[in-house]
Amino acid sequence: MIGDIQQLAGLIRSARRTVVFTGAGMSTESGIPDFRSPGGIWTKMMPVEFQDYVRDPAARRISWQRRFEMEETWNAVQPNDGHRAVAELVAQGRVSHVITQNIDALHQASGVPDGQVIELHGNTCYAKCLDCGTRVEISDIRAHFDAHGDAPDCAGCGGIVKTATISFGQPMPQDEMARAEAATLACDLMLVMGSSLAVYPAAGFPLMAKRRGARLAILNRDETPQDRLADLVVNAGIGPTMRAVIDLL
Repeated sequence: MIGDIQQLAGLIRSARRTVVFTGAGMSTESGIPDFRSPGGIWTKMMPVEFQDYVRDPAARRISWQRRFEMEETWNAVQPNDGHRAVAELVAQGRVSHVITQNIDALHQASGVPDGQVIELHGNTCYAKCLDCGTRVEISDIRAHFDAHGDAPDCAGCGGIVKTATISFGQPMPQDEMARAEAATLACDLMLVMGSSLAVYPAAGFPLMAKRRGARLAILNRDETPQDRLADLVVNAGIGPTMRAVIDLL
């Protein structure tokens, strides 16, 4: 394990431009349950498909009820040592961008500037109109839901309001995908943390970096399909590992 930490620190130290890629395992150490693992959120409640959300008011009510059930969790969680280590690497100029599959905004809460976080699957901390893109605060939607039993339509255009996350069947955000591709093509080290690397197109970015000649390091508790391509694989907890890495830089 000590050797792995030294190797990872060496890769980061020698890289000119590192991009960090994070998945659900990054936030489980903050107390956020993951989605796909046994006992995860999706084993208890299957997500509402985007097409169902758009066409069916009942599906929208179910989706919002589930979001509000998670409100206490989202409000209580704080960045963990892994998030804070990434923020330190960004502040040191070693990491140019953080590409994340997570929707919890914990990278921003740890100190990574908004402009350096690329949220491939959106953000659950606010909502947006699907038609005009107007931002709507969750607290305002909750007040309307408690009073009327459903979420409000957009005050500006009357469109459907949805959390600013990417649901099954919903197109990936073009701007974020383009930013992620540009960051990936410019890096010489891709550091994956806490991702199963099983969900595409997001999982294609580490592959893209590797194929363009960047080194690939994977820090994850479990094996991933891309381990065989990686220059270094560390199967360990993210927070303790990254704290030790930071101490060596």
